[in-house]
Amino acid sequence: MKGLLQRVRGARVEVAGKIVGAVDQGLLVLVAVEPDDTHASADKLLNKLLNYRVFSDEQGKMNRSLKDIGGGLLLVSQFTLAADTQNGLRPSFSTAAPPALGAELFDYLLSQARLLHDPVASGEFGADMQVHLVNDGPVTFLLQT
Repeated sequence: MKGLLQRVRGARVEVAGKIVGAVDQGLLVLVAVEPDDTHASADKLLNKLLNYRVFSDEQGKMNRSLKDIGGGLLLVSQFTLAADTQNGLRPSFSTAAPPALGAELFDYLLSQARLLHDPVASGEFGADMQVHLVNDGPVTFLLQT
């Protein structure tokens, strides 16, 4: 499972012109599910998302986590993040999970996140989404389980 974590001052996701998820300061995470991923993969990614120290402390060092600051978590499914881009000039999606597995594991990740943190928002799995964000820093990390 991959999560492209972006520290944001604010982010929102729209589907058909309607806001379906939004957060203020916190993290926007684009999530890709791969064929071998399991609930354990989702649990490991979520632990990293909640505890990864990407927010500044009083000395300006990245020593605070999402949990520490009580920030928002916006999860957005993005199968293209799992693409194989090593050969040619067109991505291959053979390395992405089938849609049913992707939906099941993304929904599991979202439900676990809502049990462990507040606020949590999300995009809409499989929808054509428009993602708006103000990247803070910019700070962006690719996390993999």
